[in-house]
Amino acid sequence: MSTSCPHDPFKKFRADGPILKAQFEGEKIAMILGHKNIRAATRDYQTFSSDAPFRVPIPSEEKLRRVRQLPIEVDPPQHSAYRKIVEPFFKLPNTPEFKENVATMIEGMIKKACETGEVEVVRDFSLPIQSLALTYLLKMPESEAKLWIGWGTHVFHDGNDGETRGNILETYINQQFDRAEANPGEDFFSALGKATYEERPLSREEKVGFANLTFAGGRDTVIHTLSFIIAYFAEHPNAYAKLREHPRSIIMAAEEFVRVVSPLTQIGRVCPVSTNVHGTAVKAGQRVGLCWASANFDETVFDEPFEVKLDRKPNPHIAYGSGPHTCLGAPHARLIIRTLLEKIRDISPKLTLIEAIENVETEADYERRSGYEKLIVKFEVP
Repeated sequence: MSTSCPHDPFKKFRADGPILKAQFEGEKIAMILGHKNIRAATRDYQTFSSDAPFRVPIPSEEKLRRVRQLPIEVDPPQHSAYRKIVEPFFKLPNTPEFKENVATMIEGMIKKACETGEVEVVRDFSLPIQSLALTYLLKMPESEAKLWIGWGTHVFHDGNDGETRGNILETYINQQFDRAEANPGEDFFSALGKATYEERPLSREEKVGFANLTFAGGRDTVIHTLSFIIAYFAEHPNAYAKLREHPRSIIMAAEEFVRVVSPLTQIGRVCPVSTNVHGTAVKAGQRVGLCWASANFDETVFDEPFEVKLDRKPNPHIAYGSGPHTCLGAPHARLIIRTLLEKIRDISPKLTLIEAIENVETEADYERRSGYEKLIVKFEVP
């Protein structure tokens, strides 16, 4: 049995130039490839705009939600103003209390896995870690995590009926805003109820847009990264032993795992006017894709990019995005990943792979392995 290896299905296209036209649900989208090209595009929002409700994700999400996600689906300077509204919550992972809460929770999850022995890592380990950590971020009761876990690894795409799942999420979010309006507290929903934009209160639609992104973004990406780490160490005991011998390498290892997994393949931008992108004509209103996965395996930037090097330095990956829209949740994700590495190193001396079924992202023009549908691992005790 073999787990996922570093994989860039776009490498073959880079030989012909930095553009691949890939088909998504019948729409041909020019995808920008390569580290340098993508970094440049993220900073050129006049040419590659995020002011495109429902069309920033690829495939698009018109059928899955009814609100513009904020702040990701607006351009500067509006983006900066919206971002500042929620930044205080996304800075919480830098505080000692938050770090302690995450450490205690992850330590408990690993000890429970050791007691259980064989564990399904995706839904019974990584998903609860992500959901519980989110309760700390939003200052919500831990009991809410049980409901969120029931939504699966992706609130829209885990299952066949994405529209129904989107309605379930929106209903829950509106219920939370109703609750916060009636009995405000210190949580995320209450804070948005008190927030202003351009000297006016946020509309309900704006508030729902913030919450929608908070639940939909950074969910499957964290889950797939945590699952990959467990699978990798189970299949590469020498690498695991090296990490245990050199604990100071944890920060570098965490960044390398995110680079290798590149959990978000791409994100979309819309061209406001007709544009020539590296020799490829893109008409006004058409989309381009910024392919993070391609950038993170760029051989002109990363030495032996298909090798997992847990001490890779420097490591200028852009798995958390680039430019003004760099992921708000990056500190949160980094803390979860680093804490997992620290605690699993200290608690479980050996991981044994029992079963692995890969999650395969299948589109008309490529297939990409990204995490696992199912992963069973035995956590050994000392």
